[in-house]
Amino acid sequence: MITAGDFRNGVTFEEDGNVMQIVEFQHVKPGKGAAFVRAKVKNVISGSVVEKTYNPTAKFPTAFVERKDMEYSYNDGDLYYFMDPETYELVPVNASELSENFKFVKENMICKILSYKGKVFGVEPPFFVDLEVTETEPGLAGNTATNATKPATVETGAEIKVPLFINIGDKIRIDTRTCEYMERA
Repeated sequence: MITAGDFRNGVTFEEDGNVMQIVEFQHVKPGKGAAFVRAKVKNVISGSVVEKTYNPTAKFPTAFVERKDMEYSYNDGDLYYFMDPETYELVPVNASELSENFKFVKENMICKILSYKGKVFGVEPPFFVDLEVTETEPGLAGNTATNATKPATVETGAEIKVPLFINIGDKIRIDTRTCEYMERA
């Protein structure tokens, strides 16, 4: 059990049959009246985010979300298959469970599969990926304004903004959390 007074970012708990994760929290002690906890919570199954207030002594059962490393194998229509490296079992994941940053994942990359009581509800790609640029315009001399960027397509088909000096065939490192160019790989 966890009390609302013990809330921290990333903590998961059960509330009304749903699994909630703390996105943001704040302990509020008004000058008059009782203290309370204001929290922004995310339903990990549906993805909806709501802001709620809790009594600091309210108790909730702790929800244990399983995070397992699995290798992305292939996709077939709306199903994406991930292989468990220990049992070699293929786990299908619906496209709706994938996050926006999954566009940077290519076959054979290790991702974290998030599940609760056997139900997969999310896929976390690696934080940094190295991909090859397959399409971009050449950078022209003289276009050297501060932080000048151009669009580039990487080998997974995703588009990203890169500096002017990046050319076709270059390998670049991408931060999948922000979907931004980091450096040459």
